Amino acid sequence: MKLIIDCMGGDNSPGANVEGGLMALKKYPELHLIFSGDESLIKEELKRCGVTEGRFEILHAPDVITGEDKPTDAIRLKRESSMMKGIKLLRESPDIEGIVSTGATGSLVAAATLRIGRIEGVFRPAFCPILPTMNGGIVGVCDSGANVDCQPLQLIQFAIMASAYMEHTFGIENPRVALLNIGTESEKGDDLRKEVYAALSTLEGINFVGNMESRDLLSGKYDVVVCDGFSGNVLIKTTEGTALQLMKKIKKDIYSRTVYKIGALFMKKMFSDMKEFMNYQRYGGSVLLGTEKIIVKGHGASDKVAVAKCIEQAVSMAGSNLNGIIAEKVKA
Repeated sequence: MKLIIDCMGGDNSPGANVEGGLMALKKYPELHLIFSGDESLIKEELKRCGVTEGRFEILHAPDVITGEDKPTDAIRLKRESSMMKGIKLLRESPDIEGIVSTGATGSLVAAATLRIGRIEGVFRPAFCPILPTMNGGIVGVCDSGANVDCQPLQLIQFAIMASAYMEHTFGIENPRVALLNIGTESEKGDDLRKEVYAALSTLEGINFVGNMESRDLLSGKYDVVVCDGFSGNVLIKTTEGTALQLMKKIKKDIYSRTVYKIGALFMKKMFSDMKEFMNYQRYGGSVLLGTEKIIVKGHGASDKVAVAKCIEQAVSMAGSNLNGIIAEKVKA
């Protein structure tokens, strides 16, 4: 199984990308990686890790796409970048399953859509990140930013693709699908949400359980949340931001009084577990569902563990033939 790792563009690149890749190689003996990026920098990281050879190769790509680059300019002008050379190799190589990148989101979406292409029948690819829930499970949010404005048929396909993703990649049987809305009642929302609600209510093969208010995202009541990219992006970032600020507030309060410090010593393990639970990087990246090849977008600040989790997602998707399953479901 071959995957490309875009080693440039992230906050911790190329170190985190290379180390994460080496971690994945230890876990999956069938895996072969192609590190795309500045060859000298990648070799430095491999040397630092004490590795000189293995089930990997290097695709030399000296240029880097930044967040300031317009996606269309990046595709046209930065052909020697790690992302674009990786996408080109992915498109031209039937034996390579996909690419993992922590680089610029807009450029990755544009390149994947224009250079790799969509699965036949898919209107628009959509991001589906994973978040933890209060009952120890996970929930996928589709879409989270790839499509700001959506039509009803696109949201319906998001439900189909994300449901297949959660079932065949994470083993969740008959995933519970909800529609993000301003209330749980069927009549709530704008015309778009009302039309999608009616369609999902009668759609065979989807376990639609109704509307979901944003406050219930982590409740554990849902496995998939369907939304347009604008609402989904706000939902994800608000949830992540609230969790981070809450942790800061708790830490600040603990240090405000001696008695709190003493109490915190007895709860150190609990606070450590809570911090790990709320660290969304530990749940992998945001998969772009609906493209011909596997595309996994890791957070720009991903560390080596987060990159390894992204690779794990790609391996699971390839192993379950998810794209083939999506292709069959969108035809039905």
